[in-house]
Amino acid sequence: MAAEEDGLLKRALVPLLLPEKCYDQIFVQWDLLHVPCLKILLSKSLGLGIVAGSLLVKLPQVFKILKAKSAEGLSLQSVMLELVALTGTMVYSITNNFPFSSWGEALFLLFQTVIICFLVLHYRGQTMKGVTFLACYALVLLALLSPLTPQAVITLLQASNVPAVVVGRLIQAATNYQNGHTGQLSAITAFLLFGGSLARIFTSIQETGDPLMAGTFVVSSLCNGVIAAQLLYYWNAKAPHEKKKQ
Repeated sequence: MAAEEDGLLKRALVPLLLPEKCYDQIFVQWDLLHVPCLKILLSKSLGLGIVAGSLLVKLPQVFKILKAKSAEGLSLQSVMLELVALTGTMVYSITNNFPFSSWGEALFLLFQTVIICFLVLHYRGQTMKGVTFLACYALVLLALLSPLTPQAVITLLQASNVPAVVVGRLIQAATNYQNGHTGQLSAITAFLLFGGSLARIFTSIQETGDPLMAGTFVVSSLCNGVIAAQLLYYWNAKAPHEKKKQ
């Protein structure tokens, strides 16, 4: 019975959370303080948790826009630049064969960000432009994932993440400042993005060892922190039309 339970545990953990040598180190030799293996376990667990959580991260933002039937307060340029950054991270990770646990949330956040881009255009009365955007983006994504695209182009796209994230978040921060409120920005989404980007600094160092990936998440954490701080600062501030309704 003990051997059967050990086999089930091993199948559950290897290789999803631990390489076999680390499983033996911790669960066979009972070396519970083996730091390198514990770091791998923590990184994998965090990474998979972030990926799972990313399925829901931007849904509060989507639902808030749909409920209000408005994308007021959201900067389209900021959302587009975030999409560029997510696209770069996903394509770069796929072409470099990084573990899915180190970048998987980019895939789910990408789809949710595309939906937000379309909704912003739709509620600005530019639905056809939104449909055209969806078609063009799909073609660009297919081209980037094609073997015909040079690796140098993919690396350049990933390198552009830092300025894209910085400029995108600064545009959104400036929009919030000018409006004196955060409009339809979702606090849940902003805080989850901030926490996720912080955790990704550790997991990207641990799982990929790629300084470009780690650096992107450092910058992303700082920028997401600015938006989260603005949401707290403008917590009780409301858009002018909302005040008139009251």
